[in-house]
Amino acid sequence: MGAIIALSIGNGPVIPTPLEPKNHFLCSGDTCSGQLWYRADPDLHAMWWNARRLNKACQLEAFKNCIAGGWRNPPSTGSYLALTFSPDAPAKFPDVDITEFAAWLVTAEGVTPVAVEVQSSKVGMAQLSATWPTKTMSEISVLVIGLGSIGGAAAHALAEYGVGTLRLLDPDRLLAHNLVRHVGPPEGVGRLKVDVIKQQLAALRADTVVETHPWDVIESAHLVRGLLLSVDLVLCAADGVAARRVVSHLARRAKKDAVLACVLADGSFGEVIRLRPWHDHGCLVCRRATLADKGGIDPEPGLDAGYGTGTTHRPMTAVGGDLHLLGRLAAKTAVATVLERRGHTDQKLPGEHLLLALRPEIGWAPPFDLTRNGETRWLPHTPPRPGCPTCEPA
Repeated sequence: MGAIIALSIGNGPVIPTPLEPKNHFLCSGDTCSGQLWYRADPDLHAMWWNARRLNKACQLEAFKNCIAGGWRNPPSTGSYLALTFSPDAPAKFPDVDITEFAAWLVTAEGVTPVAVEVQSSKVGMAQLSATWPTKTMSEISVLVIGLGSIGGAAAHALAEYGVGTLRLLDPDRLLAHNLVRHVGPPEGVGRLKVDVIKQQLAALRADTVVETHPWDVIESAHLVRGLLLSVDLVLCAADGVAARRVVSHLARRAKKDAVLACVLADGSFGEVIRLRPWHDHGCLVCRRATLADKGGIDPEPGLDAGYGTGTTHRPMTAVGGDLHLLGRLAAKTAVATVLERRGHTDQKLPGEHLLLALRPEIGWAPPFDLTRNGETRWLPHTPPRPGCPTCEPA
């Protein structure tokens, strides 16, 4: 495999043709000169297409007769690569996939067609602009709190949707035991999770600007308040009930949409909650209390029984694939929320509270009475409760 990194016409100046993306593995490959490009008759590209289909070589003389301009005979015992350019070929053969560029290995015994790929002038999210609101997405900023297994996957998905700016907040470092579930690589062990994700996205999703904040959302709540002013939405995948309640409160006070994602019952259920700062939508605490009043169970009964935390350490039992699936659902919910606010009605969601059965347990009270793996249930919003310090006007 090779790539063209520079070209010239005759003895003219050499024009560099940078290879994209910049981390393409061929950028560190060996370089060689002496390869050629020719202008060619469209029939030569039809010959290239047919020879590749039949896995055959072509006669050197037939190839030479289709070349316009200068010609260089191949060495008697060697070869060279030739790129042929025929801008009229696609129009002359509209019924088959014949392109304006073809590549060949030229020897004295014959000419063998070589696969060729032409890089698009559009790279990154711009390639999707005909079918996805890339410009709108580039203007969106999302704060992601908690860059564990769910949050890391969510950050990746948000960048894949084309979110313009991600602000990542988590004080923890990636540890060896995290690797079995986290999107981070082994070489990231010991580094801050926010830096690991930032480095990954810089390599994979250059359209997204990533800022990092190695803060604890509870201890640095005063700083998070300021950060919320600069984002469209906050996505929380932090461990622990306390952190989720703090995010619910801060987002409400900042009049920002919030999406909270977690797994419950040691990975039996996944949950994505959307909290909107509207007068008839309650906060996380109000939602849990209303659920309990209606006979449902409260999956977050106290500050000391959060997922992954507790009075005694409860190791996470959810598998990485389920956590990543939930992170992606949270990202989809976040993107749909922001786009719907900006007039994209096709992004409207069926509810405000998504439950997903991952390893369902029999015997849970409604609405957690999902019985089949992969089963989902959307619930509506619940109203604020009287006296709520989060929902009541300040």
